[in-house]
Amino acid sequence: MTRIVIADDHHVVRTGFAALLGTQSDFTVVGTARDGAEAVRVCALEPPDVVLMDVRMPVMDGIEATRRLTSPDGPRVLILTTFDLDAYVYEALRAGASGFLLKDATAERLFDAVRVVADGQALLAPTVTRRLISEFAATRHQPRRPPSLAALTPRETEVLRHIAEGLSNSEVALRLHITEETVKTHVSRILLKLGLRDRTQAVVTAYESGLVVPGGGPGPQP
Repeated sequence: MTRIVIADDHHVVRTGFAALLGTQSDFTVVGTARDGAEAVRVCALEPPDVVLMDVRMPVMDGIEATRRLTSPDGPRVLILTTFDLDAYVYEALRAGASGFLLKDATAERLFDAVRVVADGQALLAPTVTRRLISEFAATRHQPRRPPSLAALTPRETEVLRHIAEGLSNSEVALRLHITEETVKTHVSRILLKLGLRDRTQAVVTAYESGLVVPGGGPGPQP
């Protein structure tokens, strides 16, 4: 059973998503919140697996709420947004969100998004997520590779580049002619060495460090 909290300052959005999610036997909505501060309080009382989080809210916005919630043991955050190319959504991903979803998404897409984010083994909407990160990483300061990247082996660095392309484990396995289990092992080690929670943060790190440059190619070699 996936436990869910919904945070949005519009009552209709909260109740609408709660009603849709309530139709699924593997979901249970354990709380709702009108702003980021209330979301943090609700999550402390009723710890969820996934938080559906609006970005623009009063009192505390979704970016700060995401930053406070996404500890190693905290819930995964799925950002609710009106526009897929949105600097606020990018900042929420940098703060630790695992993906984002348009508010006008179909019920089936909503259900799939919650399950993907809850599982944590895949990148939600790889093409769209990569486009968003590429768009806004290009506007940031000069890339600077964090020292932790040096801890990656050449193979792990190669896998990270492919993750940043939005490839799934099976697609990386085919590309590198290795087994999917080996890819999973590499991904786990990458996340551990870089102190990241999931693939979304790995993609952000790959772009912001210059390991992958906006436009799709690899960055300069260290």
